[in-house]
Amino acid sequence: MVKIVFATGNKDKLREVREILADMDVEVVSMKEEGILVDIVEDGKTFEENATIKASTIAKHTDAIVLADDSGLEVDYLNKEPGIYSARYMGEDTSYTIKNQAILDRLEGVEKKDRTARFVCAIAAVLPDKRVLVTRQTMEGTIGFASDGENGFGYDPIFVPDGYDCSSAAISPEEKNEISHRGKALRAMRDLLKKELSR
Repeated sequence: MVKIVFATGNKDKLREVREILADMDVEVVSMKEEGILVDIVEDGKTFEENATIKASTIAKHTDAIVLADDSGLEVDYLNKEPGIYSARYMGEDTSYTIKNQAILDRLEGVEKKDRTARFVCAIAAVLPDKRVLVTRQTMEGTIGFASDGENGFGYDPIFVPDGYDCSSAAISPEEKNEISHRGKALRAMRDLLKKELSR
């Protein structure tokens, strides 16, 4: 069985990756499960660069396929903030309850048509021969007027996907996987990896 190391300590992301790659004959493990404990300096200027930095750093410590994602929220009215700094916005140890409320506060009085936003996800794979594959997808929507829902994590409670009247934290995990930026980017990566593994 092919092993894939996913560069995350986030158990929600790991679960999502395992669900989406479930139809492949692969074992998905976390960095920790693989015994890789390294500091990764994310100093890229784009989601793609940061995903590639993460995957390449981990790939130095394993012969397995390494997957890494970099994702975040872009709010158009806020000049695409928090963007690549989504996880570190207002400080890494600041809870998302506080971060989400801060974004809602900054958008106070802004009409729905001007609250456009998107989740972006770039996924990089470093193959055993050190070639790099990258996919990028988005989930378009708007910022709601209040936090809503219990299913999601991060900025999900304030993000309303296009075509929905509730936040992405209020829809089922299965439905979210179908429409989410990470779900779409992972499925695109899955297709690329299937081609590689069938060679």
